[in-house]
Amino acid sequence: MMDGKEYIESLRKIKPVVYYMGRRIENVADDPATAPHVNAAALTYELAHDHRYEEIMTARSHLTGEKINRFTHIHQSTDDLVKKVRMMRLLGQRTGSCFQRCVGFDAMNALYIVTYNVDKKYKTDYHERVKDFVKYVQKKDLMCAGAMTDVKGDRSLKPHQQADPDLYVRVVRKEEGGIVVRGAKAHITGAVNSHEIIVLPTRALTEKDSSYAVAFAVPVDAEGVKMIFGRQTNDSRRFEGEIDCGNPKYATVGGEALIIFEDVFLPWERVFMCGEYEFAADLVEVFATFHRQNYGGCKVGVADALIGAAACVAEYNGVANAPHIIDKITEMIHLAETCWSCSLACSYEGIKTPSGAYMPNPLLANVTKLNITRFPYEWSRLAHDIAGGIIATMPSEKDYKNPETRELIEKYLKGYAEIPTEHRIRMLRLLENLSMGSGLIESMHGAGSPQAQKIMMLRRSDLDKKKEIARVLSGIVEDELHKKIRPSN
Repeated sequence: MMDGKEYIESLRKIKPVVYYMGRRIENVADDPATAPHVNAAALTYELAHDHRYEEIMTARSHLTGEKINRFTHIHQSTDDLVKKVRMMRLLGQRTGSCFQRCVGFDAMNALYIVTYNVDKKYKTDYHERVKDFVKYVQKKDLMCAGAMTDVKGDRSLKPHQQADPDLYVRVVRKEEGGIVVRGAKAHITGAVNSHEIIVLPTRALTEKDSSYAVAFAVPVDAEGVKMIFGRQTNDSRRFEGEIDCGNPKYATVGGEALIIFEDVFLPWERVFMCGEYEFAADLVEVFATFHRQNYGGCKVGVADALIGAAACVAEYNGVANAPHIIDKITEMIHLAETCWSCSLACSYEGIKTPSGAYMPNPLLANVTKLNITRFPYEWSRLAHDIAGGIIATMPSEKDYKNPETRELIEKYLKGYAEIPTEHRIRMLRLLENLSMGSGLIESMHGAGSPQAQKIMMLRRSDLDKKKEIARVLSGIVEDELHKKIRPSN
């Protein structure tokens, strides 16, 4: 297993094509635009070597028997699923940010489960290819980016109906040694500082969309792969100093990128689906279940940091014992722990798949994520209420360090007398960073927007059984009339 320093050094050895703000990033490990995201991901490596966290940060490979970083593991029990979300909360607490490594982790587990089913139907060898890839990732302790979301073009049209056929990633042609793909994936977390990109289809597909039913893994620096690193709220602050960043070491969210595949060649051993369109929806659903499971872990870990910041700001403002402040902080705790309970529940209620690997309970995983589309906005609102308007009007770090204005800021931004003004400024900036940045958008749209969770919840809730329960309790015997009016699933 690599440690954090070895991970950062490994990034210096590869040369992905990355653009940001009109320039080429030559070294993602050291460039100030990407370094904070690298630091957050590095902690997933570093904590695996800390004996205090060994149980949740590492696992034993079922393929090789070797001790591995849990982010490269294929879940073998509900205990693995629970340890996964415990790991997520820990890392959220330690980074106050997105540590990025979970998306590829979830993509790898989804492929492991679904390719087993594809092989059973078509006698293909995708599952063996996935196992070989997993062993490679485990041996090298690689970070994989998961790339699912296509750019989609006209959302009312299926992939094959688009005016531009490249608006979903597709197979352009098959060759003797592999396939050539073209297209783009959007919003891809941690892509620029990963070693590999795992690409999955983004939606259910029809037979006419079969060329879009493709899954594969490709090195980030493969020929034809280009990435454009996205902007984030207040991202330019990292070029201006430390205090205004709020969370200078780990930035805000996951450093998302637009990934373009310009006729990229994939050898067959790197291809895990090619044309089996009827399994695209399964792959999307299994991946989404894994990824939605996470949010009650990682987002609650970040909420722990925000709750702590709000409590500190209340102390620095001299109002920590005010009943309404205590009530607001208690409400923040309630909201966060509700989401945490959901993550634990879907993990403990996980199921064993025919592949032998385990996945979370799909219904409860979607409940988890739907709560995350709502509750972070509320706990952020409460944090803003506690902090006051100064989080939106505070003078800059440059003004604070300017000899002509420093003493004025020291005097007039003072709170509780015993607390240095700089401490108050730093805590307010952290609270701003944790509650007003791109993380809220990621809470809403990461792992699917709210409607996606609602569709899955209804599909998985077994409404007919609930109606039967009601009929039995009310003394109604089901007859042909009830069968006739029952809607088909």
